[in-house]
Amino acid sequence: MAGRLLLDNASLSVEPGRKIGLVGRNGAGKSTLLAAIAGDITPDGGEIRLSARARMARVKQEAPADLGSLLQTVLAGDEERTALLAEAEHATDPQRIAEIHERLRAIQADSAPARAASVLAGLGFDTEAQARPVSDFSGGWRMRVSLATALFLEPDLLLLDEPTNHLDLEATLWLEDWLRRFAGAALIVSHDRGLLDSCVDAIAHLDRGKLSLTPGGYENFVRIRTEQALQQARQAEKIATQRAHMQSFVDRFRAKATKARQAQARLKALEKLPVIESVVEDTPTRFAFPEPEGCRRLS
Repeated sequence: MAGRLLLDNASLSVEPGRKIGLVGRNGAGKSTLLAAIAGDITPDGGEIRLSARARMARVKQEAPADLGSLLQTVLAGDEERTALLAEAEHATDPQRIAEIHERLRAIQADSAPARAASVLAGLGFDTEAQARPVSDFSGGWRMRVSLATALFLEPDLLLLDEPTNHLDLEATLWLEDWLRRFAGAALIVSHDRGLLDSCVDAIAHLDRGKLSLTPGGYENFVRIRTEQALQQARQAEKIATQRAHMQSFVDRFRAKATKARQAQARLKALEKLPVIESVVEDTPTRFAFPEPEGCRRLS
């Protein structure tokens, strides 16, 4: 919703190699946070700091354009490699040619096609499919190509927004294994609890504009949140009892001169009682279905 505050003094640090799952109710601002980190939008305040020369990659929400075959499309995602190879074809200065080839060796440009093919295979594209043009595939399969491009880059920071949406079980399991072996840092928005349990080191919960970090996977996060909810429910019940007792005293004795001072003191104490906010922020959706009509027996 336009004009709605999504992030308010939210702070999160992602150390090198750490993988964090980002969760929260729909509309809390998870995708907005990823977009801000990626530079797609500019926050009204605050700052986003990245380590010097850190490489970042994300899965674009739109399907990739038809740049040729699937393999060519993924390889084109490495803009530095593509630019260096293009420059190498026309460079004439011996020193510059040497610099180009040295950089190509440093980024392992020769092994790039094999690495790209391996990622595509893991996401369900066999050798024959990898040679076909992007236009041959539907939107869901094209999104797999976008995911393959981001993974192929092996960046320092990987941003993933619902990466399993277009994957079958086999590809999802492959992605989980890839993420476990991935040496870089990752920030992952996902409703896939299995992915968040097997691949992340911590869960960042975005709620009411704030971020809280819980070590471990999603199951541990739910356990801790449930314990917090029970503790807060007990505390809220205790305070509600105190509030009702004090209010009853005030209502009974505030008009009596002999008890007026005590009633006033209880009234001030009432104002100081804390308000316990619920840990569970989502309101459950309830459904009601009409009773089905009786079925006639067929003779």
